[in-house]
Amino acid sequence: MSDWIQSLFGVSKPIIAMCHLQALPGDPGYDHTGGMERVVAEGRADVLALQEGGVDAIMFSNEFSRPYLTAVETVTVAAMGRVIGELLPEISVPFGVNVLWDPMASLDLAVATGARFVREIFTGAYASDFGVWNTNCGAVARHRHAVGAQDVRLLFNIFPEAAAYLAPRTPTDIARSTVFNAMPDGICVSGLTAGAETDHSLLAQVKQAVPSTPVFANTGVRPDTVATQLAVADGAIVGTYFKRDGHTWNPVDVERVRELMAVVRAFRQQC
Repeated sequence: MSDWIQSLFGVSKPIIAMCHLQALPGDPGYDHTGGMERVVAEGRADVLALQEGGVDAIMFSNEFSRPYLTAVETVTVAAMGRVIGELLPEISVPFGVNVLWDPMASLDLAVATGARFVREIFTGAYASDFGVWNTNCGAVARHRHAVGAQDVRLLFNIFPEAAAYLAPRTPTDIARSTVFNAMPDGICVSGLTAGAETDHSLLAQVKQAVPSTPVFANTGVRPDTVATQLAVADGAIVGTYFKRDGHTWNPVDVERVRELMAVVRAFRQQC
């Protein structure tokens, strides 16, 4: 189950840190004055701070592209590709991508940049802040093979933020059927929004339901909760806590990264 985790990240219970890119061309919040140069510069500063703080991996996302699309425009993938391409010589840890919220675009970007994993909404139908949200996992799986992304690990976010399943299904049923039908490399369990703590009991229920599939705590991990979450989860994805003052839209604060990673290292030593 966890062989790929150890092989890819070099540790058990990895911490994947988010690099939230600034608004991109076409996004309502795009800074036309600062342009792509600003996006690259701020992305570089966050990547270097995360690496200096000791994270195990980095995942690039277009977090500032609010409100999100479920089928992104071409310019979004092109812009993210430019940022990652310029930063590649400075990236020293494994990295992944998450094009919000478009699984095929995420796979395309991964293949173009050499990303090793993606996180996306691959399955389910939802009522969300972005409208009725449908997926087509079969088409994505075939696209994965068509573009040569068979070695890109797929992290399925089965409880997407700001959305609810349209059918009345239990979390454990969703987890079991997702693993049976879609064969994810890992499952992500989220809180309501970025920075909202993942419910520990829900995390435990999902892990118990699919013990052979890696499960990640996807939101709201902090130094005072990370050991408890990692006692159940196989890893965690951290974004908001690493930001200055713990605010999602601020730059990364390297001291907050060091603080959380020190707790993680101590936890690993006890395992």
